[in-house]
Amino acid sequence: MPHTWDPDRYLTYADERGRAFVELLARIGAPAPASVVDLGCGPGNLTSLLRERWPDADVSGLDSSPEMIEKARTVDPSIVFEVADLRAWASDADPVDVLVSNATLQWVPDHLDLLPSLVGRVRLGGWLAFQVPGNFEEPSHTIRHDLAAEAPYAEHTRDVAVPSSHDPVVYLEELAGRGCTVDAWETTYLHVLTGPDPVFTWVSGTGARPTLQALPDDLRPAFEEEFQRRLRAAYPERDGRVVLPFRRIFVVAQVSAA
Repeated sequence: MPHTWDPDRYLTYADERGRAFVELLARIGAPAPASVVDLGCGPGNLTSLLRERWPDADVSGLDSSPEMIEKARTVDPSIVFEVADLRAWASDADPVDVLVSNATLQWVPDHLDLLPSLVGRVRLGGWLAFQVPGNFEEPSHTIRHDLAAEAPYAEHTRDVAVPSSHDPVVYLEELAGRGCTVDAWETTYLHVLTGPDPVFTWVSGTGARPTLQALPDDLRPAFEEEFQRRLRAAYPERDGRVVLPFRRIFVVAQVSAA
C-alpha cells in the first residue's frame, strides 16, 4: 500500500529537522543563481530559506506528496510548488543553477544511479547539494525493523518502503568521477527531545510511517505500544528529556564549468 505523509506530524520537530538544511545551505557557494530547485521540498518551510538566501532567483519546490505540496503552497506565494516525482524530473527537466535535496534521496531505491541525471540537470558551474540521514543502524530504525519482522506484523510490512543511504566517501567518489568538485562530510546531532514518547513521535512522522500505515487497524495499536516500549528502553528519559543521536550525511558538489 502506498504511504502518505502528514505535514503537521512531520513539523513536530521542525527546528531540529531544519538544522541540517541550514548547514547544507551555508556551504553552497553560488553568489547569484537565476534558478533554484528544492527536490523533495516537503511542507516548504525550509524552501523559504532558499528564497531568503537568493531573493532574485526563481525558486521552486517539488515533492511527490500532494499533502506536503498543499501545505507548502501556504508558505510563500513567490515560490512555485508542484507535485512531481524527482526521478521523472531528473530525466527531462531544464538545467538549473542550484539543485538542493534535503532528506529525500534516502527514499529513492538505488539513488546512486540517479546522481548522473541530477548532475545533468545542473548548469555548468552550478551546484548540487543534498543531505541524507545516516543513522539506519541506530535503535530508532533497527527496533522498527525487528518488530515489523515478527508475527503477526510481517505479512503486512514485508514490502514497505525502507530508507537507506551511503557513507560520505561513496557520494564523493561518485560525483568526483563525474568531474564535480565535491565537499562531503557527516555530522551527528544530539537532539534533546521532550514530551511523551518523543522518539516515537519523531520516527512516526518519517522513517516508521510507511510501516505504521501498512498495518491494519486492528494490529497497529499493539505494534505502536510495543514499539514505544522498546524505544523507551533504548532512549531512556533523564530529567525530563531524551537524547536522540542523529547522524546525517552532507554533499555539496559544483559541476565542472569546463
